[in-house]
Amino acid sequence: MNSLQSRPVDDGGMGLPTTNPTILLIGPLGVGKSTVGRLLAEKLGLPQCSVDLVRWQYYAEIGYDSALAAQIAQSEQGIRGQLRYCEAFDAHTIERVLADYAPGVIDFGASNAVYDDSSLLARVEQLLTPYPHVILLLPSPDLDESAALLKTRLTEMLQAKGEAANQELFDLNDYFIRHPSSHRLAKFVLYTKGKTPEEICDEILPRLV
Repeated sequence: MNSLQSRPVDDGGMGLPTTNPTILLIGPLGVGKSTVGRLLAEKLGLPQCSVDLVRWQYYAEIGYDSALAAQIAQSEQGIRGQLRYCEAFDAHTIERVLADYAPGVIDFGASNAVYDDSSLLARVEQLLTPYPHVILLLPSPDLDESAALLKTRLTEMLQAKGEAANQELFDLNDYFIRHPSSHRLAKFVLYTKGKTPEEICDEILPRLV
């Protein structure tokens, strides 16, 4: 059993359901999943898992080949081809993360809810069926506006780290924003434009009762 599972669940009087006290946050790059996840975990006394921080150990379990992934990315298939290669590893990762880190607040990587392979999408959808709190975070119901807002946010984040923004990253995030599978997997969508992470948490909490 993962050590995070041994922590007692204390909802701090917030009324967290005891039947399945797990919150899953999905959405594109830069939308604030990890920040909101951390705040929710603190408010509810739950452990947090950011899938991006643990995915590689699960990828390795079923033979992920980083050299092959890089080769695909550099081929005419590009980053989309690399993402398709990773879909089976992402599906396996979600299965293992749910086994190891639930109950808790789990924020998915942007690619973890995006599947072109219909069989893998169905597999992940089945994995998420028992979890009523699968929340898709997007800035706006207008996908063009969401893409523009997140482009600005990602640029600021990269500049803060001394890194240059690049169009490939923005195009990739536009793909995540518009992909229908994240909407299919979500149990509800929360729009974050103009809201602080604390305000987003305050909007989520009443939905958990």
